[in-house]
Amino acid sequence: MLRLLTSCGTLGLGSSARARPATGLCLPGRSPRRPASDVPRNHPPSSEFVARSVGICSMMRLPVQTSPEGLDAAFVGVPLDIGTSNRPGARFGPRRIREESVMLRTVNPSTGALPFQCLTVADLGDVNVNLYNLQDSCRLIREAYQKIVASGCVPLTLGGDHTITYPILQALAKKHGPVGLLHVDAHLDTADKALGEKLYHGTPFRRCVEEGLLDCKRVVQIGIRGSSMTLDPYRYNRNQGFRVVLAEDCWMKSLVPLMAEVRQQVGGKPLYISFDIDALDPAYAPGTGTPEIAGLTPSQALEIIRGCQGLNVVGCDLVEVSPLYDLSGE
Repeated sequence: MLRLLTSCGTLGLGSSARARPATGLCLPGRSPRRPASDVPRNHPPSSEFVARSVGICSMMRLPVQTSPEGLDAAFVGVPLDIGTSNRPGARFGPRRIREESVMLRTVNPSTGALPFQCLTVADLGDVNVNLYNLQDSCRLIREAYQKIVASGCVPLTLGGDHTITYPILQALAKKHGPVGLLHVDAHLDTADKALGEKLYHGTPFRRCVEEGLLDCKRVVQIGIRGSSMTLDPYRYNRNQGFRVVLAEDCWMKSLVPLMAEVRQQVGGKPLYISFDIDALDPAYAPGTGTPEIAGLTPSQALEIIRGCQGLNVVGCDLVEVSPLYDLSGE
């Protein structure tokens, strides 16, 4: 399921997005960074010519850059897990995602997506987080993403626990204003505090609401499940205007109709996608810190991602990947 991020090849990145499955994906609303006649864009090497075990461990073996200048989109690692409440290990997520990404190729025959033909993409490496100070790590993440976003580059984030989405959204909202949110997760992540602390991976979206980072009428949460301390754990979210879709409402059905409703709700304004790997049932994705049974299936996850085609996606993340708990190493 580490292929989810590169399924974003079917998304519209930037403003006024329109799907172009036959000709590949370009950034609608503006021209690509380099004309088609210019030097070829970055392409992951083919295993026909370069063995998968060869080369620096970057996302899809793309070039590693230190600057986002000239890029349409970039993969960014945030190896932080000191905001976890259960099993740690998500600090190793970005590295493992990159290792697994050698299996990814440049074309998606199912959707017709050809992202590398019209997008300039690279790997920007990792944010240098402070593993001894969560508040300082959030500052470092926010400052790093402000530079990325200011350059016009769309960040595709490899996490890291879900705390990281809060400073990322701070950076995005500084440029775009309040953004819509598609949040795929087993958990709401709108707790107020735990052990007296108001910042950890269970609180990012409450902090975002308090700071006005979200356009709450355009927030959709999908896959929510698990036990609770109250009979109505969804009250806060729904009072803000969030749409909360429980996992049990997704059982045994296609999510294509749901995503048609989501597209109508979020419209053409800026949207951020945050995908917690524990949204998937642990039978498919055991490598996470807070697993919950009876989750989404891989095919439903792809329906969600593909259902975002044509939306104005200004960033996304895949978080809570803790490879230590997946004995297959994936």
